[in-house]
Amino acid sequence: MSVEWGVARRADLPLDVAVLSLSGVMMLAVGGILVPVSRGLLPVYENGLQGLLLFLVALHMMLLGKTPFGDPGRSRGLLLLGGGVAASGIVTCFVPDLLGAFPRVLLFLCFTAGGAALFLQMLLRRDRLPHWKGLGRVGRHLVRGCSLVYLSSIPLGIRILQNHLTGDPWTAVVALVYGGGVVYLSWVLLLVRRTYPNGGEAGPGPLQEDRILLLLVGLFMLLLGGLLTPVHLGFLPFSGSAQLGLLMVLFAVQMLAFGSTPLGAYTRSWPMILLGMLFALLGTFSCLVPETLVPFLTLLVGWLNIGGGVLGLRRLWLPLLRGPKIPRPVPPILLHLYATQTTLDLLSLLFGTSMLVARFLPGLAVGGILAANGGVLLYLVHVLVRLDRVFPPEGAAST
Repeated sequence: MSVEWGVARRADLPLDVAVLSLSGVMMLAVGGILVPVSRGLLPVYENGLQGLLLFLVALHMMLLGKTPFGDPGRSRGLLLLGGGVAASGIVTCFVPDLLGAFPRVLLFLCFTAGGAALFLQMLLRRDRLPHWKGLGRVGRHLVRGCSLVYLSSIPLGIRILQNHLTGDPWTAVVALVYGGGVVYLSWVLLLVRRTYPNGGEAGPGPLQEDRILLLLVGLFMLLLGGLLTPVHLGFLPFSGSAQLGLLMVLFAVQMLAFGSTPLGAYTRSWPMILLGMLFALLGTFSCLVPETLVPFLTLLVGWLNIGGGVLGLRRLWLPLLRGPKIPRPVPPILLHLYATQTTLDLLSLLFGTSMLVARFLPGLAVGGILAANGGVLLYLVHVLVRLDRVFPPEGAAST
């Protein structure tokens, strides 16, 4: 049995702590970017910020079972609701002003109304403030962290509703305070998890967390492919910068949560987590500051898709070609799995090549490839759920 040492060792970081840390770092980046924006030194794409924040809200709902108004736990209904919020965030990022004031109103409800509701719950519920105070030092940190996040989210939602992103440094200050509060709270939550390892864990949901992320990626690709058709026909504007930025954030979430990268799955180590944070920072900047990182991210995403497609086909088929004959009969579900993964790898190759080689494919064909990619990803989730029923995973649990 091999043992992983040093930097390759698996990181002991619970999933909720990883997601919360990522959100805090991204909000610190938002605040840092808004400082030069408020002084007129950088342009800002307001829809990119709104869409990014909605996507983070949806991520917490779908992956952790946490809403802006409480923690009902993971459920099928919350998964559907989170998917709707994620879809609105994706569309807001991609197409400027298509949804009008709806994203700002929704974010106001999530941050201002939600922050106020959570703060009142902390004060009034017997299982919150009185219980936390009895936990000693860890409980005091928990009260401070939650108070800072809840209270700073209230003015943040108001600033977003009023659209005060340019010419006003206070939005940057509020975002920095909120981001710092979220990072602090993630550290406190890590202390709580290590002090009380059997408490506060999320209950089982309708899907495993890695399947939920596949759903999100499939939804992203399906919406992107569908929107590119009217975009290439000249009916809609489009932000390629925010599209690449949100895709980088998706990569980052997969890397932090499971060690999954576009090139394959690896150990969820601390270097992998740091690389995921870097991807998230690049994605945040690209969502907020239009066009600046587009050439670099186009090359990066293109090569990652090509490399992922080649390596995926190699991992899938080389053992079959070199190994012994496959026993017959092969379960139909395994045939579906191999066919689905092969299709995804081929679509990844086509998409990556189209990003690197100008006019390799017409724009409408690229949209069709992305939509097909999204549809096949959603089908893959269906196949994996069926596969789990046939071959139940041993000790399946969130990391």
